[in-house]
Amino acid sequence: MAVAVSRLIDAIETIAPPEFAESWDNVGLLVGSAKREINGCLLTIDLTESVLEEAISHGAELIIAYHPPIFHPLTSLTDRTAAERIVLRAAHAGMAIYSPHTALDAAPRGVNDWLAEGLGSGDIQALEHRAVLPESEAFKIVTFAPHDAVQRIREAMSTTGAGCIGDYSQCSFELAGSGTFLGGASTNPTIGTAGELERVDEIRLEMVCSERCLGLAVMALREFHPYEEPPIEIYALHPRPQRNIGMGRRVVLDQKVTFDELAERIKKRLGVARLRLARPDGCPDEIGTIGLCAGAGGGMLSQAVKRDCEVFITGEMKHHEILAAMADRCAVLVAGHTNTERGYLPILRERLAERVGGVDLHVAETDADP
Repeated sequence: MAVAVSRLIDAIETIAPPEFAESWDNVGLLVGSAKREINGCLLTIDLTESVLEEAISHGAELIIAYHPPIFHPLTSLTDRTAAERIVLRAAHAGMAIYSPHTALDAAPRGVNDWLAEGLGSGDIQALEHRAVLPESEAFKIVTFAPHDAVQRIREAMSTTGAGCIGDYSQCSFELAGSGTFLGGASTNPTIGTAGELERVDEIRLEMVCSERCLGLAVMALREFHPYEEPPIEIYALHPRPQRNIGMGRRVVLDQKVTFDELAERIKKRLGVARLRLARPDGCPDEIGTIGLCAGAGGGMLSQAVKRDCEVFITGEMKHHEILAAMADRCAVLVAGHTNTERGYLPILRERLAERVGGVDLHVAETDADP
């Protein structure tokens, strides 16, 4: 049974929400229509011309390419370069292309967690914590009303989408207190008399709200509030740091290991025969605290050093980044860019299969470390 591309997008974005991605990245649906009905999907790290040919031969109408095939802006779409040919041919075939890239790196149970879990048991957290704010909790609306009006205000605001926290709705907070007001000559207060200071027992009602439904929520509040001039306060909420979301990982092993043992664990995890090692003088013989970042992770070295990592593991690093690591007495293990990423594809396939049935999910066989 065919399903819409949007079903697969919904599934992968529950695994790797786009808001987790780096600001410089290009994640999401890059080519094609989310409405198209598909039967097959190919998963790959790099979308090369041979991988595209494999997708077409398998009858896949969607490619999930970890690395975005459109990263730098295209100024033309011809057959002149491989990047243009891939996009042009995919579009001509009606094929959709989606890229999760750094969203999948930063997400819990994503690429970096998979890499970290191969090092042994211990505490795993992001090297650089990402602050996350759910869309439904971007703002907080606060009002003050008599006790007998609070329920209808809450229900009215809830119908607009306010008060949603995760899978819970009508979420609110109430606090009893006393409010005062002095109505001017032109007012017609619901409680009390114009020109006299009134003191009223009130409930402070708070509800979170998305930016999208903020206007409707305020309108509903005004409509169902008994006061002539309802008190309304709106606060923008700050993102909340999450220790398990963000770029890179810091692993504190339950039991320290020698360099040889650490290297063997990494090679086994990645299925590689060799690693490149840079080890400074004075580096400890046994390792307990490890920093890592899949792919080209040199930009995370400073975070690893700052957080007392004795070794930094990544796919590739520049020469001067490695020199900087040596100067900071942090050893470096380099495994090859896509070697640190490709082993996650079968796991991603299984996670997608759990969420979307009726689609043939295939891991590319022609995708390989060049």
